Formats: sequence, C-alpha cells, structure tokens
Amino acid sequence: MAVRQPNILLIYTGGTIGMIKDSKTAALKSFDFKNLLKRIPELRLLACEIETVSFEQPIDSSNMRPEYWVMIAELIESNYDDFDGFVVLHGSDTMSYSASALSFMFENLTKPIIFTGSQLPIGDLRTDAKENLITSIQMASLQTYGRPVIREVGLYFEYKLFRGNRTTKINAEHFEAFESLNYTHLAESGVHLKVNNDALFVPNTRKKMVVHKKFETSILLVKMFPGISENILKGMFACEAIKGIVLETYGAGNTTTEDWFIDLLKATIKKGIPIINVTQCSGGSVAMGQYETSTQLRAIGLTSGKDITTEAALTKLMFMLGEEVSMNSFKTIFETSLRGEMS
Repeated sequence: MAVRQPNILLIYTGGTIGMIKDSKTAALKSFDFKNLLKRIPELRLLACEIETVSFEQPIDSSNMRPEYWVMIAELIESNYDDFDGFVVLHGSDTMSYSASALSFMFENLTKPIIFTGSQLPIGDLRTDAKENLITSIQMASLQTYGRPVIREVGLYFEYKLFRGNRTTKINAEHFEAFESLNYTHLAESGVHLKVNNDALFVPNTRKKMVVHKKFETSILLVKMFPGISENILKGMFACEAIKGIVLETYGAGNTTTEDWFIDLLKATIKKGIPIINVTQCSGGSVAMGQYETSTQLRAIGLTSGKDITTEAALTKLMFMLGEEVSMNSFKTIFETSLRGEMS
C-alpha cells in the first residue's frame, strides 16, 4: 500500500521572501504565490503536497501586531486537521516575535509550524529565499511512523532550524540572520537533514490542541543604561494604562541600587503590575541574588526571566495578561517553561 505524502500548507504573510523585481522598473512587488511552482519548479521534487494561502494584503513585518498573529493562528486552526505541517513566510525583522507569540497561542501543538523568510527577494539572482523555503517545507514534512518529527513552532534560516521562541535576529545583512544563543538548534541542513532529537519539544498528545487568541498590549519595555533618568522613568511608570513591564537589566540581572529606583519598582509591583527581569546580553541568564546589585530585586518580588529572550518575554507577558492569569500565581507561572522558551 502506497504511503500518503504529507500535506503542507504554505502561508504567506508578507516580507522580502515574497518579493520579485519588476523587469521594467526594477521596483520590488509582491509575488503571486498561486504561481509558486512556476517560479520554483524544484518544489515538484519534494515528497509532499503543497497548498498555498496568502494574506489579502501582504504586510511589512515592521507593521506586525497581535491581530495579525491571530489571523495566522486562525488560518492554521481552520486547516489543522487537513494538513500535516505549516510553513509561515514572514518578514525577518519581527519574525522572532511572531514565532514566540504563536508558540504560546498553540497549546498542546502536535504538528510543525515553521517560520521562514529571506534577506533577499525570491526573484533575486543571489537569493537565500529558495533554500530557506524548500528546506522549511522539508522540515515540516519530516515524519516517523506517520507522525510529524517536529511538533512545535520553529524558525528556519540559513541551514538551521531553531525553536521559534528561543531566537533573536542578530544581523541585518548576513544570510545567517538569526541565532539561538541559549538553546541548541533543532535540526541542520547539509548534505543530509540532521535532526537533534534530544532537543525537540515533546507535547502532551493526550490533551486536545487549544488556540489562545487574547493578547494584552499595554506593556512597557525598559532597557537599563548608565544615567537612566529618575523623572522620566517615574513618569513612564505612572501611566495608569500599563499592565506589565519587561526590564532589560545588566549581565545576570543587575540594576542600579539607588533608593529611588528600587522604591519605584517596589511600588509598581505593589500595584499588581508584574515586572519581568531579563538580561540585555545576547546570551546567558538572569540569576537574581548572584550579585549584591540584584539581591534587592529578588526581595521586592521581580519575576525572573531566566534565560528567556526579550522577544519571548514580551509575547509571554502579553499572552499571560491576555489570559488574565491571577497575580497570585503570575510569578510562578511566568518562571515556568510553558513551550520550551526557558531552561
């Protein structure tokens, strides 16, 4: 009996990967993905069936926001039973945010959702788009005994598949645009596709997949720097609309120990506003109490982001506030890995 080939749904949201140059004007314009096989005939060689769907109006990833995350999620949700995997084509600038957000939206996910994009348009002579697209589809098609090998939200770029909520864009010009500094890659493309099985997320297959669609965007991201202004920070923290704060601190979670700053954080937490402590370093982890400069932060109740990325911290905060998680359990839940986003 012939083995059924995997069905993959390709979702184009926008971004450089879907652009081609007009032969007359040299201007970039969106590519019609209905003619995908004509543009990339190599896709016919893949051992899978591919269908495509595009946003009616492709968006630049700089305009990405939660309502678009919901649109992506609903496209996947409505087609979830009919496809074995999903590849999301997305602009690279905010791809790590979107991949992180989708990871929190899909609880008990048992199929791959692979984000990819490119640094050069698909029609460019030196484009990285074809390799990223073809291999992302291959990654989404990997199966063992009829079950997907990848069962989480991933991000594929330049020969490596990463856990989506562990990634950060590190370069605006190189093809190796993304890195996952605190977690190993899930798979690598070379002569063969090599999967790091020990690194893969293992979902609870006994529970039904649930899609969460509420995000609270009334949050603040503050990056510590020498000489940070007391008056400006107090003015920002006094905004009544703020529901949560992500604080990018030095090194292993350290900040200034000036009284006004510690008092401000303490008063904010007392108002029921969670403050997440993440390191502004590219790699490494927050370890409050390791140094004297962070001992007070732990004492007043800051939430440790551990080794989470800023992108994942922001989207996890938006997700948890949207789910109206009780403040009594907020710190405990945030400091717990939900989708493999922290060690």
